[in-house]
Amino acid sequence: MVRAGFSVKCGARLRAIRWIAGCVAVLSCLAVAHAQDVAVLTSEHGPNSAEQQKKHYVILVSLDGFRYDYAEKYHAEHLNALGKAGATAPAGMIPSYPSLTFPNHYTLATGLYPEHHGIVANSFYDPQRKQTYRLGDQSTVTDGSWYGGTPIWVLAEQQGMRSACFFWPGSEAEIEGTRPSYYLKYDDKVANDKRVEQVLAWLRLPAEQRPHLITLYFADVDHMGHEHGPDSEEVRAAVQVVDKEIGLLEKGLAELHLPVDVIVVSDHGMAQVQGDWITLDQYFADASAFEKIISPALYAKSEADAQRVYEALKGKSDKFEVYRRAQMPAGLHADSNPRSGDPIVVTTGPYLVRYSAPAQPTAQQGAPAGSAMNAEHKQVGAHGFDPARVPDMKASFFAAGPDIRSGVTVQPFENVDVYPLLAKLLGLDISHLKTGAIDGDLRPLQPILVESELASPAKAAGN
Repeated sequence: MVRAGFSVKCGARLRAIRWIAGCVAVLSCLAVAHAQDVAVLTSEHGPNSAEQQKKHYVILVSLDGFRYDYAEKYHAEHLNALGKAGATAPAGMIPSYPSLTFPNHYTLATGLYPEHHGIVANSFYDPQRKQTYRLGDQSTVTDGSWYGGTPIWVLAEQQGMRSACFFWPGSEAEIEGTRPSYYLKYDDKVANDKRVEQVLAWLRLPAEQRPHLITLYFADVDHMGHEHGPDSEEVRAAVQVVDKEIGLLEKGLAELHLPVDVIVVSDHGMAQVQGDWITLDQYFADASAFEKIISPALYAKSEADAQRVYEALKGKSDKFEVYRRAQMPAGLHADSNPRSGDPIVVTTGPYLVRYSAPAQPTAQQGAPAGSAMNAEHKQVGAHGFDPARVPDMKASFFAAGPDIRSGVTVQPFENVDVYPLLAKLLGLDISHLKTGAIDGDLRPLQPILVESELASPAKAAGN
């Protein structure tokens, strides 16, 4: 094991030997990953710089759909212990609007609100490009031109620090000409324990090749929340499943003796859906007014059409409000990006919105009259709502490690603030980002930091 004080003055021969050994170790790691059906992809960025090898490590874990109160509600032993050993936000972390998976994961990764980084929904239309981004479409998901901001893994690579992403929206794309050193194409079928094993395998690499930033993602809780609702036994079981993985990760990290900060977050919460669908075409049925409909987002063809739709929908129900995009409430940070549509419908509670009901096939088209086989699936639990109106949208936050104070709690804070926290823990400079200033602020999370440790990264042991 190379010590933190590894000298950069070693002879060229020794550096070459170690570089070759590191490459062999990487190939061995990838071979193991392949044997475990974990197809790791690589980008060649060279070794960690000598300066970055002195730094601590950060693992950013996402538990999709893990509502802020799930750990207590469903007795997540390892997560609760993590929070007690370090820091947590008992009343939740506030997701960006809309409280959806892709926008909020990318907000966590960039410190920007969705309207500023451009991933404004899981699927959306860009009126300028005349193209649609869809989370299930590899041609858009992997196209870096859709993504704004500087993701934390890109920032790390730009500053000579190696990074690895075991799934994260945006990590498959080449953004600012850069991908993580190690990353994977999203595959929901990869077993959770294999994900943890791969993270630990990355941390066993030689110091030159070892990623200092690692992201890790689990989807179980979100899936069960949609299918069965947040108060279901299925969600309880899913919480226990991912909590077990947190325990396995902690156990593996303890055996490595590396200075690792673990940050566990979620992208949003989950609410029990109330009532039936809100179907907008019962108030405005002229679909010809729209250039595109990515339900529930509406993209009017013209300013006049947008105003017509707005006036037709305004005041029609106490279950939703409608805004012209430029007049969206300031707190939603969604008033400037054309990708959000215009006008914009915002529900006042956990209600599902669509523009129109799906067409029902006739018996002549292959479905018996009244058949349920073609009925639109209605989720039991859902998210995407305004966190101020639906508090169950609040996400989770836990942090522990050598740079995190013990037993600290923080008040609810916006998830844009996670990015400056990550940069601080990794010792990365965010003062001169090519993509401009971020929306996040470190101050709400400053109290959780052990500043003396962060001020002296060379103190890190076990590099």
